[in-house]
Amino acid sequence: MEWTCALLKDPAELKKGTDGLLLASIDDATAPGKALLASARQVLANLGKSASDVITVADISDPLKLFVDTNFDGDGVIISEAADTPALRQTILDAITIQGSLPDRSGRPGIDQARADAFFVECEAHAGWSAASAQAQILGDATAAAHAAFSAVKGKISDYFSRCRLAAYDDRAANALSCAEQDYYLAFAAKEFSNAEVVGLPLQRIEPNKPLKLTELLNPAWSERVAAFHQRVVLPLLGADKKTLADDEWNDLCARFAPYEEWLASKKGAAVEKLGIQRIRDIVAANHRAAVNDLIAQDLAVRPQVSGFGDVERLVRNYRDLGTLLRNFVNFADFYALSKESIFQAGTLYLDQRSCSLCVRIDDPAAHMQLGALSMVHIAYCNLSRASEKMTVAACFTQGDGDYLMVGRNGVFYDRQGRDWDATITKIIDNPISIRQAVWSPYKKFVRFIEEQVAKRAATAHEAATANLQGAASTAVDTAGRGKPSMEKPKFEVGTVAALGVGLGAISTMIAGAFAGFFKLGWWMPLGILGIILLISGPSTLIAWLKLRQRTLGPILEGTGWAINGRVKINMPLGAYLTDAKELPPGTKRLLNDPFSDEKERRRRKCLTILVVMALVLAGVVLWRFDWLKARWGASYTPGAGAATPTEPVAPAPAATEAPMP
Repeated sequence: MEWTCALLKDPAELKKGTDGLLLASIDDATAPGKALLASARQVLANLGKSASDVITVADISDPLKLFVDTNFDGDGVIISEAADTPALRQTILDAITIQGSLPDRSGRPGIDQARADAFFVECEAHAGWSAASAQAQILGDATAAAHAAFSAVKGKISDYFSRCRLAAYDDRAANALSCAEQDYYLAFAAKEFSNAEVVGLPLQRIEPNKPLKLTELLNPAWSERVAAFHQRVVLPLLGADKKTLADDEWNDLCARFAPYEEWLASKKGAAVEKLGIQRIRDIVAANHRAAVNDLIAQDLAVRPQVSGFGDVERLVRNYRDLGTLLRNFVNFADFYALSKESIFQAGTLYLDQRSCSLCVRIDDPAAHMQLGALSMVHIAYCNLSRASEKMTVAACFTQGDGDYLMVGRNGVFYDRQGRDWDATITKIIDNPISIRQAVWSPYKKFVRFIEEQVAKRAATAHEAATANLQGAASTAVDTAGRGKPSMEKPKFEVGTVAALGVGLGAISTMIAGAFAGFFKLGWWMPLGILGIILLISGPSTLIAWLKLRQRTLGPILEGTGWAINGRVKINMPLGAYLTDAKELPPGTKRLLNDPFSDEKERRRRKCLTILVVMALVLAGVVLWRFDWLKARWGASYTPGAGAATPTEPVAPAPAATEAPMP
């Protein structure tokens, strides 16, 4: 916050929350502001918008777009497009081929200072090494080919002369050194012959101090290589008519090639050798090393401006979003103003004929439930999915009831971008949703209890009836098998009937007493009805009212990582706004008659309802009249004896006294 305000001439502009920072709004009177203004202008220049005086989030948010049309981006990596001549461009490409590339900020391949230095060092070393070969080139440009032919037979010819010297020392070794024994050839004479079988034999038959014949009597496996050696080395160096090679002549040839072999062993710049010596000499001669260093220096010259691109993006985003963040984090103005969605609201969930706008994205439902339970809000955790994307939200239901909110129910979720997601409830934190739900909750629980008991008794009766039928069928089969019909008479349990009568009488007396007490209220009967309702619904309503007053958004946001220092209340009017219940569109007409209803059953239910109501009214009137007459005539009233006759009061008899003891 302080950093942003220090870079703006008027920090009050943050309240606008607009996407687009005027360059004139940046305070260039300070060094940081001046540097940031230069970076902002560099951004617009890279985008080809140098004449613009406004920079937006879209301008700065894509790094590739910032550098795609520029060759110098301050990262010290030079691309081939930065070269101003085709030859220099080719040199940069050659350096990339030899040393490998680094990605430029634009994503294109290039080289940095280290790779450029390594490449040119290799080129200069190889060019210098190649220039030092003049003294070693005994056959000029044919030296390399001659040395290759010499190297191909060097070991074999040295072996031949070594064997001849050994035969001269002891003539008995000649046969063995020539491998001329009969058994040696018999080992492979019986199978298909190839040069590979004799490649290990001497070049010629071994005799003391015998010169090597280069054109005849050669080991067939070596004849081609010796012929190449004779053609490229012996004839140019020893004479055109030379057909044999003596031991001392061979030693002379080895001495002549020694400088060339030493030169090869000292090879430098082997990494660039595949470019060819001529290409390497051209690169060194053109002084491309200095040109590439100059390009790198130009690239690094814009580093101060480019390094400030991050600060430019930060300022532009703060200019657009910081005011919104403060309104939603410090005082939750957007949440309570209801004019727009808060930044923590992920979208709207449509489920169970309601739309919930207070939906918060979460990552770990299990961890969030620990804090979410403290909010006193009815929360449904939903898994969202669309295509390959997945997300989890905590949806807060703050209006209606939770009778049909259960794990597994499906709905539709629309995020802030208007995309639709499939939603499924996975977990629920059960808290009161509304006063209406609390008022009707005891009656619904009572009805559910009766339904469960009726279903349980019906199931028990069904099982008992099934067991009786199975037992009766089994008994009938057994009796038919024995040929003796069962004549047992059903037992008549008088005690059971008496007990049922007593129970029904007690129930009737209780109901009659309740109605009698109720009708005694007279004109106060509506208050009696209200008292009964308060007696039944009062406790649950009071508990719900207390919990609804404690509803707060703080724990819900803290479970997602927010740090909330105060309590963010959700009162009942705000809750009614956050969860919108279904409403019929204007002009809609509701059809009350069901075309598929059972008319006979409906008439029977209607008649039964009327009879029950009439019976209750009649019972109430009878009880009321009975109590009225009793109150009027007192104890002297005898039903059925005609008019009551008042009687004279009878004086009470004097109380008996005990005589005193003498």
